[in-house]
Amino acid sequence: MLTAISRSRMQLEGASREAEGYLELGMHDQALRSLQRRGKLVHGDGHACYLMGECLREMRRYHEAIYPLRRSVELDPKPCESWLALGWCYKRTGRLDEAIRALQRAGDFAPDQALVQYNLACYHSLAGERMAALRRLKRALDLDRSLAALVADEPDFDAMRADPALRMLLAAPR
Repeated sequence: MLTAISRSRMQLEGASREAEGYLELGMHDQALRSLQRRGKLVHGDGHACYLMGECLREMRRYHEAIYPLRRSVELDPKPCESWLALGWCYKRTGRLDEAIRALQRAGDFAPDQALVQYNLACYHSLAGERMAALRRLKRALDLDRSLAALVADEPDFDAMRADPALRMLLAAPR
């Protein structure tokens, strides 16, 4: 016989799988509705909160996405995708300092994640923090040199485009 806790857990896992499937298909509204039907269950699970935040982020509802993403990292701070999504939303809501802090926290849990370092470089560049941006970009490129190809089209680096140190960093062989 299933206990109420087991039943709730199964419902949450089913809703999470359903939401993941909808997200994979680009059906963000359906994914969000699937999670919203589980209400309190979702708010007690880090992964489900991440999925809800991801739905809202994909729908460009950045302000709304912040709450479930913050909840996600409170419940389970290890997955860097939650921190990346949270930083993304902070940036797009004009909260660059909080975006930087979120990605610094991600770096505490995943110091070898090139994408975390790359995004930190972007955010530091936007904040006018040249040396921090260069350090983070160097770290990102040390971890994954293919990220260098993204810099040319990345508007976050526009303020540093003419910087000789940036050009040297991008030209350096691995």
